[in-house]
Amino acid sequence: YDIDFTWVPAASSGEKLTSALASNTLADVVTLNSITSSPIRKALANGQFWEVSDYLDDYPNLSKIDEQTRTDASIDGHLYGVPMLKYKARYGVLVRQDWLDNLGLEVPHTIEELSEVARAFTNEDPDGNGKNDTTGFIDRQESFGVGLRSLSGYFGAGSVFELNENDEMVASFTTDAFKEAMEWYRGLYNEGAVNQEFVTLQKQNQYDAIAQSKGGIVVTGLFEAKGFMSLSESADPNTTMAWALVDDMTYDDVPRRILTDTAGGVGGWYAMPKSEVKDEDELRSILDFLDKMSSEEVFGIMTNGVEGEHFEFDENGAVTVLDQNVWDQQVQPFLSSRMSEVTLTYPSNVPYLNEADDKMAAQEEYVVTNPAQSLTSETFDARWNEVNTAIGDAYTKYMVGQYEMEDYEAAIEKERAGDLGKIEAEFTAAYAEVNG
Repeated sequence: YDIDFTWVPAASSGEKLTSALASNTLADVVTLNSITSSPIRKALANGQFWEVSDYLDDYPNLSKIDEQTRTDASIDGHLYGVPMLKYKARYGVLVRQDWLDNLGLEVPHTIEELSEVARAFTNEDPDGNGKNDTTGFIDRQESFGVGLRSLSGYFGAGSVFELNENDEMVASFTTDAFKEAMEWYRGLYNEGAVNQEFVTLQKQNQYDAIAQSKGGIVVTGLFEAKGFMSLSESADPNTTMAWALVDDMTYDDVPRRILTDTAGGVGGWYAMPKSEVKDEDELRSILDFLDKMSSEEVFGIMTNGVEGEHFEFDENGAVTVLDQNVWDQQVQPFLSSRMSEVTLTYPSNVPYLNEADDKMAAQEEYVVTNPAQSLTSETFDARWNEVNTAIGDAYTKYMVGQYEMEDYEAAIEKERAGDLGKIEAEFTAAYAEVNG
């Protein structure tokens, strides 16, 4: 194929896409990265792009896209592009292995064990410096939507929305499981086992605190262990930091599960606009091209470049870049255009990278996705940010002791009397229509 790639700076991609949609100046294949953007979803649903559900199984690589991913990438039951694939669940619990060793503790695999480790890291001088200067969890300002949200999945809470026993769509932060997670987490916070300033801590400051060994437990992407090591080594080349990557945390009698942090592994769509792709024959030709882009061979070229020209394999089978400047110019731009981030993994000499890749892949079996993601609610599009912010504020006040649980529940009822109630009702009706 003779192809032209047009790369658009991420900062202006939304504006350029909106303009291109309005003026019908699109390419044959358009990468749509935001699956939650209301303008994009409306453009997909109003007939501007080809519906591809009936075509994927005709191609050897595209047919491997599993049904759950197809569902999560659909809009009201229709798939308006080929999904970009990511790991479905990258999160886990990172625990300082060297601190566990110093205290004679085992790697925690249950919430109960994690609680004990958090207390020990707070009270038993895990770094051995004779000072009371460590805590268990290092959390940050986005706890409600990131750290605690991920932890709530172990308690049985859903991923943003979930179906109750009556097939009604409800926000996961309203459920008993989510509130139980909150009560547990506040208990640790009150004991000092969660960093007390987390409600104002920015992400970079959280990472700095981790690198400075101020705490030993982080709820984050399993792949972050390698970054934490790099940060620590840059501050102290003789650092003793070591990490346990925990991907199988469970609680009580709740089966093993993990909430998706990547919208069910959907990074967006490769969409074919009808203004450019005029008929089914042209569509099939493009799908054939996308199918070949999904092959292991092309994935390898777009990931590493050409062997002998851009990289070579070392004695461990790991990829070694031959000239970083050449690789940056000739290979790196294609990384974001790959059909999938998970077609293949290559052995690495970077600490924790191989382990993280293996564990993120293994979590697919236990992933919990958002059943409302593929549905449409006009009130959600217009008002969800305000609703989520209001409940997030109530969560923060609960954590620091300004609210009790009845106050948090009152905040939910207040939102349910307004926009939250409309959102849940609209998603419930949309779910019934699609699955009726």
